[in-house]
Amino acid sequence: MERWPRLATRVSELRAMGRLAPHAIRALRPSAPWNASRLLARRAAREPAGACLAYADRRWTFGELDREVDRTARAFQQAGIGPGDVVAIVMDSRPEFLLAVTALSRLRAIAALLNTNVTGRALTHAIGIGKPKLVLVGAEHAEKVREVLPSLERIDAKQVFVQRDDGDAPDPDFADFDACVAAAEGGPEDVGPPRADECMCYIYTSGTTGLPKAAIIRNQRWLLAGGLFGAAILELRAGDTVYVPLPLYHSNAIFAGWGAAHTTGACMALRRRFSASGFWSDVVRFDATAFVYIGELCRYLLNQPEREEERAHHLRVATGNGLRPDIWGRFQERFRVPLIREFYGATEGNAPLVNLAGRPGMVGRLQAGQAVVRCDLETGELLRNAAGLCERLGPGETGLLLGRINGVTAYDGYVDAEATREKLVDGALRPGDRWFNSGDLLTVHEHGWISFADRVGDTFRWKGENVSTNEVAEILNGAPGVLESNVYGVRVPGSEGRAGMASLRVAEGFSLEAFNAFVLERLPVYQRPYFLRLLRDEMRVTGTFKHQKNDYRREGYDPGAVADPLYFLDGERYVPLDAELFEALRTGRVALR
Repeated sequence: MERWPRLATRVSELRAMGRLAPHAIRALRPSAPWNASRLLARRAAREPAGACLAYADRRWTFGELDREVDRTARAFQQAGIGPGDVVAIVMDSRPEFLLAVTALSRLRAIAALLNTNVTGRALTHAIGIGKPKLVLVGAEHAEKVREVLPSLERIDAKQVFVQRDDGDAPDPDFADFDACVAAAEGGPEDVGPPRADECMCYIYTSGTTGLPKAAIIRNQRWLLAGGLFGAAILELRAGDTVYVPLPLYHSNAIFAGWGAAHTTGACMALRRRFSASGFWSDVVRFDATAFVYIGELCRYLLNQPEREEERAHHLRVATGNGLRPDIWGRFQERFRVPLIREFYGATEGNAPLVNLAGRPGMVGRLQAGQAVVRCDLETGELLRNAAGLCERLGPGETGLLLGRINGVTAYDGYVDAEATREKLVDGALRPGDRWFNSGDLLTVHEHGWISFADRVGDTFRWKGENVSTNEVAEILNGAPGVLESNVYGVRVPGSEGRAGMASLRVAEGFSLEAFNAFVLERLPVYQRPYFLRLLRDEMRVTGTFKHQKNDYRREGYDPGAVADPLYFLDGERYVPLDAELFEALRTGRVALR
């Protein structure tokens, strides 16, 4: 009973940030009978003709979508799905994905939202940790599920259902979910009222530092996040359309897109896969007033040639994370987006930040229950004082972000209990307290403003200095002819720490001499990339557009393992890195200066 007064205090803070929907506020109570399905049903009863979902040339009202959710829920129920059961979903971002998630919510079941880019061992692991009763796979991904089926425990071909796409024939090996939905009559049998503290879905980490982990997302979290994004950040109303070109397995799409539209009565416009060339045509066609981004998505748009549609839109606001300061101003000016509200928040975390003022480069102001503390910037290890406590940092300092765990800022963690425990910090600022370790390095500025610095593990140490890969990448992105840079540290025999290396995607006519001069002028010695890799193909990214560093780091600067042109900074100039020079570096006959 002691939790509710603190909860009410937090609600007051959130109301001050914007018009948080009343049902989202009520859903904060664990026993509140709210989830995505019930919210849709309420919208359908009150505004049946209201625009709800747009995809390509198809449109749904709340009433139409609610009826389709009913049939889909009935099909799942007839396949044996009930409260607490898990269904893994492997599907592109198309309407059937949202129908499945909401239908499972109607049954008080759990949707495991799998990253469609993972294959092989990672896919086997991702399916396995969710312990699903069924797997629903889009026909476009049936082959990758077929390949891992022999390695799956508890799942055989009878438990895999295929959702066909336009024109697809039934899969001969798996059950036809379209036929199940077509045969379903009426809605599902009543499974009782939902609870806000029940699990809605699992959202998986990108797996950039290991195998994916399944974060637990409860109805409370989705409803509150949807209300915050919809009412306070995007300020949506009925008649607005929020465009979401991100994959639906990503938290930005589920929270800031589907949740924001659902809690405000706005429409969500969906694209199957992000297209830089088709982005502005979509925005104009859907008459979008808001959109949801990932930072690198904005960089891809900037690298596109100018087109008429990019200034013929009615956008008034965008929200997302990862928009770096080096392109923020250029993006906003070129595309005439009046307001950009950057946010920070780990999918499983409890320390969200929002930059409501639209100040470039910032992710918001530090809030109560959050702390940026001193740590080893390379390893992320907390540095404690003589009393065994962590120290908060002041303006100009960079450290680890922690979020205090209590009845208001809860931490639900992962399906894997051990992975959950690994993110806990006890006794950080006072004996007995408990905190969530974000794993992210943030920089403190005057007046409580905060900016993102790096992921723990991406910062490395060279020549006695800490090197932020994000900071160096932002500078290199301003070099002549550089479209995109990915910076990381590599080991060099006989040298302490890690030397900088950059994989670059460059424009036609890129001049290595001009880049050389830029590096020597703009970067101190310890920040200079000693190794360059000029990519012939696109930059490798995760399914959520984050730069993939592990593969590049592992391949390193060995010309025998890397087909792209490689260069070495010999102190004053970049020279081709061939097998002879590589061997000289490997044996220590050539040293880094």
